[in-house]
Amino acid sequence: MRRIAAASLLLLNASAFAQAQTAPFDMSGERPPGASITPRLTPSTSPAAIAPVPVTPPVSVIPAPATPAAPAPVPPPIAAQPQAVVPAPQPAAVANPAAPPRPGDVRRFVVPFSKLGLGGEYDRRSWSVYLTPEQAAAKASFTFAYQNSIVVAPEASALTVYLNNRPIGQQRVGSPDGPSTVTFEVPPGLLQPGANLVTFEADQRHRTDCSIQSTYELWSNIDPAGTYLSFAGRDAAQLASADAIRAIGVDGAGKTEFDIVVPALEQPGTTKPLLRLAQGLSVLSSMPNQIFAFSTESLPAAGPGKLSVLVGTAAELRPLFPGLPPGAESAALAAFVTDPRSGSPVLLISGPSWQAVSSAIDTIVSPTDRSSDVRRDVLTTERWSAPNAPLVFSDTNIALSQLGVKTTEFSGRRLRTSFNIAVPADFYANAYGEAKVLLDAAYTDNVLPGSHIDIYVNDNIASTVPITTTSGGILRHLPIRVTMRHFKPGLNSVAIEAILMTKDDAVCAPGSTAGATPRFALFDTSELQIPDFARVGQRPNLAAMAGTAYPYGRATDSTPLFIDRVDADTLSAAATLLGQMAITAGHPIAVETVASPNTIGDRDAIFIGSISQMPTTALSQTNISTASQASWRSVVDAQVGVVDTGTAFEEWNSKVSGGVLRSRITAFREWLSRNFDISRSSLQFVPGADEIFTPPNAATLLVAQGSSPTGAGAWTVVTAPSAKDLREGLEALTEQLNWPQISGHITTYSSKTGKIDAVPVTRFDFVPSTPWSIANYRLIAANWLSTNILSYAFLLVVFLLLIGITTSSMLKKLGRSK
Repeated sequence: MRRIAAASLLLLNASAFAQAQTAPFDMSGERPPGASITPRLTPSTSPAAIAPVPVTPPVSVIPAPATPAAPAPVPPPIAAQPQAVVPAPQPAAVANPAAPPRPGDVRRFVVPFSKLGLGGEYDRRSWSVYLTPEQAAAKASFTFAYQNSIVVAPEASALTVYLNNRPIGQQRVGSPDGPSTVTFEVPPGLLQPGANLVTFEADQRHRTDCSIQSTYELWSNIDPAGTYLSFAGRDAAQLASADAIRAIGVDGAGKTEFDIVVPALEQPGTTKPLLRLAQGLSVLSSMPNQIFAFSTESLPAAGPGKLSVLVGTAAELRPLFPGLPPGAESAALAAFVTDPRSGSPVLLISGPSWQAVSSAIDTIVSPTDRSSDVRRDVLTTERWSAPNAPLVFSDTNIALSQLGVKTTEFSGRRLRTSFNIAVPADFYANAYGEAKVLLDAAYTDNVLPGSHIDIYVNDNIASTVPITTTSGGILRHLPIRVTMRHFKPGLNSVAIEAILMTKDDAVCAPGSTAGATPRFALFDTSELQIPDFARVGQRPNLAAMAGTAYPYGRATDSTPLFIDRVDADTLSAAATLLGQMAITAGHPIAVETVASPNTIGDRDAIFIGSISQMPTTALSQTNISTASQASWRSVVDAQVGVVDTGTAFEEWNSKVSGGVLRSRITAFREWLSRNFDISRSSLQFVPGADEIFTPPNAATLLVAQGSSPTGAGAWTVVTAPSAKDLREGLEALTEQLNWPQISGHITTYSSKTGKIDAVPVTRFDFVPSTPWSIANYRLIAANWLSTNILSYAFLLVVFLLLIGITTSSMLKKLGRSK
């Protein structure tokens, strides 16, 4: 009976399963790939009961290779795409920042940095991207990849992308586990030929914390390798004129590389025009992280942010480039051609002779030439920080709206915004000068006393203004004095930071971390006031060379350039250095190569080469030990038993008797310097002489500046243990993040640690840079006496004694006497 009952149950289940199949088996042919799947209607199924499947177009579609179709059952309907779909209006976020471009599209990386981080509750970064007319006219999309801190609240945080001050999309900040890619379509007609402004704006809030300290935990990192503009059509890759050099752009690491192939690289007479070409290309592109690579062989592989340049006579270039235009054999030629092997554009500079080649180079570089007598109004910074920094020479008021600061209403706890300002190379007001920020702002009655507004100059705090009222207020041109001790020649960054505390933040109730009501407003009608300051050049001064290429940028004649050996590494290093100096100077610097320092005399000169080939006269004039020519060798990883002299000295200093006392004295000196700006150098009647410097083996590059033998010129020495170290060191030191750190009279760089050290100037010479005037000399004396306080005190005592003696003698003659 049990067996009969089990069989009956099995038959009943089979009958029920057969009845559940309302649709018959489909024997039709297999659907083609990508065909839509339409559910079959049955009497029990109505069209209204079927939910439509949302179709989301992918960010990029790469066609798969055709394969023979194999018989397979029809797949069931798929209700979701593999990619994560973000609700409209936000695009899909895909964890694939390095997706290959679609066939026929052209990709332009746009981030000119190796790293781009947006930190705090509010951050904004702007720079410009140069586009050709073909790129501006093509259909475009903007893609960026990002990853954020895990403490960022996605419901109250957003990243907004602007193109030419127009928002093209906004993305909620919600990618803490890994990088995500977001794509926005660029509206037609928004891009323009030439400079286009790209802006990233981050508005971020903490998940759980309401303290000021928690705002430093907020960050969103933009991946340069996953951030680019995509243009439809291969016409966007064409370069038709020399003006397209400005559109070279960057690679996925924020670098720009010029690969210059010169078969006659080591022949006499080629160095001067090649260095002029390198400077012209550098000024035309104005990119922040440029390197030059010379070679004598075939063209290197093409890639983003790279431009290949062929330079030489027609006879020299024909073996490397068989498709040479026939006009190169009869006249100077400078044009873009297409490499038949890779299809990439190549800048061809040729002619029947090297004189014709030099003429072709001049056709490219001459538009960038500028007389040293013509004063600049701005420093070109828009390729990495827009707008360009205005160059201030005297008493000036500048509205923050002209410096790129926007009116901002802020509901968070720490608001920080920054802008750039520049001062000339002969700036001399670091000991007494004071600028002013005329602040226009407002805050509500929720802001508690203890809140404050801070002003930073080059990341050093320069002034603090406390908020003391409890009823709110509107600040109209509130003067905030800013000491100018942290200003330096060239580019300077000024930041305004508001630290805001409220009772709600102290309670920090759930959901209160993302306030929506503004509590502070900063208006772009605020102004920065720079007073008249002393103007006189100083020698040596590497900060002025890094800031404005002083004194070489002001030279009316050619600057002597000593190169120990004309090989690929040394010439690449020289071109990279001079290219960076040309950007800061605003024009190419005319140079002439010399074989001996004896032919230089007292002119301003530059020495580039390995330490072993450097003239001893140049080392002596820059206070570099001549013994370092034999002792300075870069430390390799396999080298053992190498003891750093400075570290060993500090260890033995702590072991000997009196080490504790010395440490207390050192701490006391640091306290005096920190609170009263009193140092050992300021407690001297006259500055002491510079000590002889021996570069440590940990350093791989050295830049030093000193006076010529009679003191009438400035000599700059750029050297390294080898030509390879010289090239690699200058490629790193000229990066936008490292170049502003050059200062003092000696700067060293270590490729092992990436550390940059500077030896400050102790004794310098004044170099007149402006016509004589009592007002300027009074400011010069005020700054010098503020630096040398003992000399100031001595002169004050002498002046008081003279007044007393004069008064006593006058009273004896004019007063009554018994």
